[in-house]
Amino acid sequence: MSTDAIALPRGEPAMRPLVDRLDEWVTTVDHKRLGILYIIYALVFLLIGGIEAIVIRIQLIRPHNDFVSPQVFNRLFTMHGTTMIFFVVMPVLFGFANYLIPLMIGARDMAFPRLNAFSFWMTAFGGLLLYFSLVGANGLYGAGNAPDVGWFAYAPLTSRTFSVGHSTDFWTLALLVSGFGSIGTAINIIATILCLRCSGMTLAKMPLFGWLNLVMAGLVVLAVSPLTAAQIMLLVDRYLGGHFFDTQAGGSAVIWMHFFWIFGHPEVYILVLPAFGFASEIIPVFSRKPLFGYPVMVGATIAIGFISMSVWAHHMFTVGMNANANTFFVFSSMTIAVPTGIKIFNWLGTMWGGKLEFKTPMLFSIAFVFQFLLAGLTGIMLASAPFDWHLGNSYFVVAHFHYVIVGAILFTLFGAFYYWFPKMTGKMYSETLGKLHFWLFFIGFHLTFDFMHVPGLLGMPRRIYTYEPGRGWDTWNLIVTIGVFFQAAGILIFLGNLLWSYFRGEAAGSDPWDAWTLEWTTNSPPPAYNFASIPVVKSRRPLWDLKHPDDPDWKFE
Repeated sequence: MSTDAIALPRGEPAMRPLVDRLDEWVTTVDHKRLGILYIIYALVFLLIGGIEAIVIRIQLIRPHNDFVSPQVFNRLFTMHGTTMIFFVVMPVLFGFANYLIPLMIGARDMAFPRLNAFSFWMTAFGGLLLYFSLVGANGLYGAGNAPDVGWFAYAPLTSRTFSVGHSTDFWTLALLVSGFGSIGTAINIIATILCLRCSGMTLAKMPLFGWLNLVMAGLVVLAVSPLTAAQIMLLVDRYLGGHFFDTQAGGSAVIWMHFFWIFGHPEVYILVLPAFGFASEIIPVFSRKPLFGYPVMVGATIAIGFISMSVWAHHMFTVGMNANANTFFVFSSMTIAVPTGIKIFNWLGTMWGGKLEFKTPMLFSIAFVFQFLLAGLTGIMLASAPFDWHLGNSYFVVAHFHYVIVGAILFTLFGAFYYWFPKMTGKMYSETLGKLHFWLFFIGFHLTFDFMHVPGLLGMPRRIYTYEPGRGWDTWNLIVTIGVFFQAAGILIFLGNLLWSYFRGEAAGSDPWDAWTLEWTTNSPPPAYNFASIPVVKSRRPLWDLKHPDDPDWKFE
């Protein structure tokens, strides 16, 4: 790789008025600033969604609790689920993709900078629109009402008969607007990766993070489009006399379920594939070994992308599909475990025999591998239609789903925050606070979601706001709720660590981890132009080649 790729040193800019700086951020088309805006936006909604989760668990801490009313409980779990999926995890993953992909592939920006800005503001407006329902759903005269139809919004709950006022409309429009933003970002990621890679970076030499985001973006285009169509159909039902989901007029409530889950299950892979990318960048660096089995990992990624579009109806085993449909979705749901298992094997193969450094990013990544394995095992259990028939509407599924979203995706996200925080800010985080955050969150996670499986096995239904004593659920729900407070403490320490380190942290330098990909060749934080000149690469680890000219990777690839 040419040493000209390393950015030129910069002096400290003079302090400018606050209004000018805010204007630069609001009107920016720089991929790095937009990535940071996505991340900050997601962190704000993480706090909101986390508070909603705490209130939900306080309500369920004991039988016959009346901490909140049934109506408020329904609004809470609707807003919590919608917030965490659409306005926390998706935006933060888009934020990291925006920030890192051009740097990793040696580009100066995303392919369509203005589309990038438009997509962010559409997503941001969607989240604000959802929460505006609190004051505007039934009018602006003190009669606001949050959506209460669940994050899945099954028919006929969304009909005007059962959803009076405009709360469901705010939910529908929020997802419709943010969906356009998601599709715009996905198209931008695809165009950037396919068209803007630097000289020498073939697809076979691209960081695996790029491959995983490329497949993720393709899934966004394929999966968010049906959800967008369903939202439009729902608005037609509610206001233009349509009957798509009105069973009494010849429509079908099950059609909504198909539309929703043909988005909803690929969405799990939309969220988890970038998480795989984080782990695939962090684990090799802290194992001091190249990623084991790169070509197989790429093949497994593509296989997951294809198979993920054919598994959606395993969420619908309990609705009474015919035997042929059940058989097909059992087979496809179990098949997708094969490429996923390959990835786990390769991460373990990367660590095996390496010189492991247990820094905070590595701790979160190791926990992710272990927890995602357990999540996959319970997923295989639920892929069996007879087993799912009994537990598909129980807390066992809630525990499984959160094992994926929190145990896999959120853990790798925390690892990514700590790994790339020095690059984004130029400051090092506190390793002590980082490890305290890890252990508190790790303990809280397992207290909550390990033990949440048990009341599910004992028959506790999903979405209930209270329960009778003496059914064997009382102690388990108490333990589950205690775990939530450990997780909340961990997240507060995480946020405090970010803020303290940003203002008081030590200078990080351009490459604090002795890493190997292109983003570590430039300054921390990178300049607006990313690179003084466009890099030229010869291998998958260009920075290794630069540091070890006598033993470059390109001789062996």
